[in-house]
Parts: sequence; structure tokens; C-alpha cells
Amino acid sequence: MIVRLGFFLAFFFLSCACGTSQGPKYLENPNFTTVGLSTTDKEKLFAEIKAKYELLLGKKGFSGEILVAKNGEIIFEDYKGFSDYGNKTAMQPETPIHLASISKTFTGMAALKLWEQHKLDLKANVTKYISNFPYTEVTIEQLLSHRSGLPDYTVFMESHKYLAIKVKNKRGRWVKKIQLIKSEAPFKQGLYNNQDVLDFMVNKRPAPQTNPDRVFKYCNTNFVLLALIIEKITGQDFPTYMAENLFKPLKMDNTFIFSAKSIDKYTPSYNARMVPYRIEKFDCIYGDKNVYSTARDMLLWDKALTEGKYLAAATLEMAYQPQSPINKYYHNYGLGWRILAKPNEERLVYHNGWWHGNNTVFTRLINESATIIILGNKFNKSIYKGKEIASVFTGKVDTTSLVE
Repeated sequence: MIVRLGFFLAFFFLSCACGTSQGPKYLENPNFTTVGLSTTDKEKLFAEIKAKYELLLGKKGFSGEILVAKNGEIIFEDYKGFSDYGNKTAMQPETPIHLASISKTFTGMAALKLWEQHKLDLKANVTKYISNFPYTEVTIEQLLSHRSGLPDYTVFMESHKYLAIKVKNKRGRWVKKIQLIKSEAPFKQGLYNNQDVLDFMVNKRPAPQTNPDRVFKYCNTNFVLLALIIEKITGQDFPTYMAENLFKPLKMDNTFIFSAKSIDKYTPSYNARMVPYRIEKFDCIYGDKNVYSTARDMLLWDKALTEGKYLAAATLEMAYQPQSPINKYYHNYGLGWRILAKPNEERLVYHNGWWHGNNTVFTRLINESATIIILGNKFNKSIYKGKEIASVFTGKVDTTSLVE
């Protein structure tokens, strides 16, 4: 299915479109309008992006959605593979894919929205909103910037503990082996939720990774707690609040937060060998993950931020500021966003994601007003190379890998 991007561009796209399992799809969403790009500019960008896409992903088993935009206008998009490989359901522009950690951008910006509304104090301790929280020195701002030092729930709530050890194989070579060192009853039977994470921390007080505000430690627990805090402030469950106050107002019609209440919407992702991931005990925890969306809806999210439809420009600039000392790789984290700020180069504001077989990329070149969105439902490490498409806009060869 091909939707016209204007008669000339439709002809152009059809004449040079790359093949997919369902045929080429370089499509236009009628919600977007052309902003300052000539037909010649679009032709040139399209050709360059298409070439890079084919090299990086198109011929390497990619299954999912890709969309590249400039000035809020779609320049290139493609939908490849199947959303369900069991019944061969074709990937479509309306197919929601698990965003994995890109979900943190929604949780983080929802928290900043409450800050703008004077309902949330970023400098306050978490105990102001969760009175029995045992890590009393941790602040909201530290949750947003991954400087809380808290342990990761995907580690401390595991009932099986493993240790990587070195052993000699039959040839006498030292190799790594994963050894089970402890097995205990799970915290509860069935699927965990956000409250279970908090209850575990209150009851068992797992050791923190480090003291608060000492160092950057990426930790999913931070955003699980932020979702709980948003629920306490708003009096709504997180999926409902986000739907009513963010997704629906921004017309993100194919975006939702997965939880135990929406278990019927579960769609498996796939590992590299095409084996589906079945639902497991961490799959109903949200805030750190569990937003399902489409490439087109993600462009609406990008446009809402760029055009100040959700947060004030000053608030976003604060969110995009690195919160930790600069390291030699120039990777950093703001408030809900990863930052790559190399001297004399375009600043990237981005977030990648991984959960089960989902790999996702959301790269935003703020100065260039360009966006790269890649959502995969079959594990493919080449997806993270999609950021290299940025060189089409910057004119510089991109050799810097982004943090997953």
C-alpha cells in the first residue's frame, strides 16, 4: 500500500522504492504539513537515507518500522516483516511496537509536566510522595537523571541468582560459565507490578548500587518509582493518566501503556532465531518500559516537544542538559533523555531501548530539526546503527555508537 506524498513524489518513491515482504511503503501521514523543504531537497534526502537504510538494516533481516523526518515532515519510512510471524500479519503503519526504554521519555516528560503545574517538586525527596520509601535521601531529580544509586529491580527481584565464573573446557581453555548460586521463592506468584517493586524495596531493602548523587547509574527502578509517584499525585493509574493527558491530546491514536489490565493486547517479539517471547513476570511493570507505539505516533511526540505543545521550551532545555560530569565518550543523561554532546558537533538528544526481542531507536537532532525513529520487533543489533543516518543531515561521517 502506498499513500501519495504528492503526485511527483509518489512517482519518485514508486520508481526507486526498495522491496519489503509486503512491498515498499514510503508513506505520508496527512497530519503533517510541508515546512521549508523543496522537492529537490526531499529527493536528495530520500535517496541518501534510502541508501543508508539498505546498507544498515534493509538487507540485514530488519523487521519493524523506520521513519526519518526533517522539519516535522516525513522524508522516508518503511514497514518490513510481520507483527505476528505465527499468522503472517503484515507490519503496518498502525502496528504498535513495544518501545522498551524509549518509554522513559514519556514518563520523564510527564513528571516535568507536573513540575510545570507546581504539583511535583524535583528537589524533594521521594519520601514526600511515598512516605515509607526506605532510601530517604533519594530525590525526584535523581530518579530522572539516574543518579539515585538505587538497585535495579530486574536484578534484586529475581528468585534465581547467578554468578559468572571461569572454568576450563575440555580443551583446557578458560571460558566463562554462568553458575546458579542461589534459588529462593519468588516475591509473589504471577506477574509483578509497580507496587510489587516498591513493596519489595520496603520489606527487604536491597542494597543500593551507590550513595545518592554520587555517580550516574542507569537503573530501571528509577522510572518505575516515577510512574508510582505520578499515580499518587494525579489519583489515576499511570496508563489512564498518560492516555488522557498525553496520548489522546497529541492524537497518538495507536499508542498505549501495557499493563495487567491490557493483557489481551500482548503481542510477542522475537529473538534472532524467530522464537517468540512469551509474557513473563516483569512484563506488566511500566514507567521504565511498556509504552507501545508506532513510528508515526513517535513523530507526533517529537513534533509536540519541538513545537512546545506539551512542555515549555525552557523546561525542555533543562531536560536536555547533562546532569553528570562529561566523560571521554561524551555520553550523558539529562532528565529522561540520553545526551551525546561532543565539542563542535550536533547535539543528539535520544533514547534507545531493548526489551525481549524489541530494539528501538529515537534519535533527535535538535539543531537540524531532524528525527530518526526505528522500532524493531525481532532482535537485530544492527538497529542501533540507525543513528548513522544522522550524517545525511549533519554532513559528517558518524562513527560514535550510542548507548543501548
